[in-house]
Amino acid sequence: MSKIVCVGRNYVEHIKELNNDFPSEPVYFIKPDSCISKEIKLVDYSPMHYEGEICFLIENKKPVGVGFGFDMTLREIQSKLKQKGLPWERAKAFKNSAVFSEFVEFNRFEGLEVEVIKNGKLVQKGGVELMIYKPQFLIEDIDRIFGLEDGDIIMSGTPKGVGVVEKGDEFIGRILQNGKVLVEKRFIAD
Repeated sequence: MSKIVCVGRNYVEHIKELNNDFPSEPVYFIKPDSCISKEIKLVDYSPMHYEGEICFLIENKKPVGVGFGFDMTLREIQSKLKQKGLPWERAKAFKNSAVFSEFVEFNRFEGLEVEVIKNGKLVQKGGVELMIYKPQFLIEDIDRIFGLEDGDIIMSGTPKGVGVVEKGDEFIGRILQNGKVLVEKRFIAD
């Protein structure tokens, strides 16, 4: 694994949900390898929010797999940092803050969608058609700016419906294409 490049503010309704400004260009931030986890692990110093995302595994500068990911966020810390104009790393790049399913092969971006079910209730649903910046553009732009290496992961942004994670919460994260489930993973917050 090399790096995780995350896209912020890529769904209109999520931007409105958090009362953020609309970006004039993509908003990127990086998560280090220490963020990668297969499980939801709560921190003991701040409330944590879930953000379900469509994620792409990169090889030879191309997406070779799609998977489900949670961009875990310490929202209170993020809000304080944003108010001061400071970087978000403390709120976004903490240990175990990038929680992934396995990645599976896919052959096109059209029709890709993410769903998050929390404790039996659908709380997030959104697809590439709702993204401000589409996956192919993001891949090319990220490669131009940061460079893409084998094993990099792109987290393409979250639709509306983010919320707090409590101990014991059960989540099901899904990536679908035209209504067919490509990958699904169950998580229990611990």
